[in-house]
Amino acid sequence: MKEILVRSLSGIIYVLLLIVSLFFENALIALFFVFGLICLSEFKKLIQLKSYIAYIIFIALYGIFGFWQVVWNSELGLNEATQILMVLSIFVELFLIKDLFSEKTIPLFSSKRYLLTTFYLSSAFVFLVLIANFYETYNPNILLGCFILVWVNDSFAFLVGKNFGKQKLFEKISPKKTVEGFLGGLFFACVASYFIATFTDTLSFTSWLGLSIIVSVFGTLGDLIESKFKRQAKVKDSGIIMPGHGGLLDRLDSIIFAAPFIYLFLRIIHYVS
Repeated sequence: MKEILVRSLSGIIYVLLLIVSLFFENALIALFFVFGLICLSEFKKLIQLKSYIAYIIFIALYGIFGFWQVVWNSELGLNEATQILMVLSIFVELFLIKDLFSEKTIPLFSSKRYLLTTFYLSSAFVFLVLIANFYETYNPNILLGCFILVWVNDSFAFLVGKNFGKQKLFEKISPKKTVEGFLGGLFFACVASYFIATFTDTLSFTSWLGLSIIVSVFGTLGDLIESKFKRQAKVKDSGIIMPGHGGLLDRLDSIIFAAPFIYLFLRIIHYVS
């Protein structure tokens, strides 16, 4: 009972902190900067990277793309640079998906560690800030909607999988995940997209439906990929900062992995419309 109470309390604090910060642009930028540093610290331990260069890269990326471009509305070719960053991030994540389907461990030679900390983790927090500022004015509802889709997907994937799950999704990596759970999470995320489209007045239902699929598919892949990193490191959680939940990376792994794909989708529908 005590464990459930602690888990619920830490989860509520995390959600409230995130939602409250969404109402203030500077607060959100500051919060994601702190979240990014914490997640980077946890991830460095998983991949056994002791160098501090990864922190310098994160601060530089976040400062240029997530702060200077947004707060100071500075262009200076950053739009093109952001697109390059997006392509590199998606490219690295596609390789992580490939490694997920391999029974071999994810090779972590020195240069790959920096590619992962830069284009898998650090760039994700840049895209989270850019998603909230996608139409060049701060509108947190798109980002909030994406987080809601993640929470709905995770919650119903757990509930459906626990009660109806039989076929394992990736048993060697995450024994509790099932195909039925994944499909249940996807279905209810699609249902949630209708209500998000109705009450946020941001994107069309069709766009939110597309986002729900992206969040469910790539969010689940992100969860599995982080689980594989933890299995390689032989740890249960990425950290201990959230009692009952583990590390912050454990809570953000889905949205971190999905962020570049969400940003790409937003760019596509912006140019098509």
